[in-house]
Amino acid sequence: MTKISRQRFNNVFFKSKGSALFRGRNIIILALLMTCMSFTWLLQHKTTIYMIGDSTMADKAVRAYPETGWGMPFHYMFDSTVVVDNRAQNGRSTSTFIAEGRWKDVLKTLSKGDYVFIEFGHNDEVPTKRSYTPAPQFVANLKTFIQDTREKGATPVLLTPVARRHFDSSGRLIDTHPVYGPLVIKTAREEQVDLIDLEKLSMDLLKKMGPETSKLLYNQLEPGEHPHYPKGVHDDTHFNELGARKMAEMVLHQLVELQLPIAQHLSPKR
Repeated sequence: MTKISRQRFNNVFFKSKGSALFRGRNIIILALLMTCMSFTWLLQHKTTIYMIGDSTMADKAVRAYPETGWGMPFHYMFDSTVVVDNRAQNGRSTSTFIAEGRWKDVLKTLSKGDYVFIEFGHNDEVPTKRSYTPAPQFVANLKTFIQDTREKGATPVLLTPVARRHFDSSGRLIDTHPVYGPLVIKTAREEQVDLIDLEKLSMDLLKKMGPETSKLLYNQLEPGEHPHYPKGVHDDTHFNELGARKMAEMVLHQLVELQLPIAQHLSPKR
């Protein structure tokens, strides 16, 4: 057997051992790096709640204040892992929201794990408006929103249209969505979609408050009371800050009742 000098043996042994240690160290460093990257991704990844609907939900321009869509306070009711992207627009129905490409724009960024809150009806149900949507088409449009959302791995949530403040002469609150509200409920049942009956919730609140006190929730101003409305305004459809927050809080409560995962991310400061 050929003798190997101690020096040569040491050189070969420690070189190979050093290489193995080096490779092992690299593997450990790589594993730590990947772990850090994964943790960073988890920290940076946010769930987005897309809100699609009409003026009762929409963000408002400063010049419209104190008119406030109930989607506006919604921005501040979740923790830092949730982003609220309010795409609702004044005057829109399911048909015009689709025709104008607004739904297509939502789909461009809608991702797995996101949510889409869908509240239409106010403009769909008025035959004299350009936005009018016959009942069968209204249902078809809702189903389009639902199916497209699910195909993206996101969660659709249907909401019935929020109540208008319409009391008759005897002080009885009138249901102003007698057709389109039930259509939303029926569609949610058929498609097995989570439903928030915002119409019923808001009607119950208005009934409890009564014809006069309920004005405090809506954009009701006397002439000269606010510079944005020098002639005053008596709006029984759109909310002020208080009304918008009340509606948003009722929606949040329903998220908890439905046990939706997003309810685990409500802000403690809300």
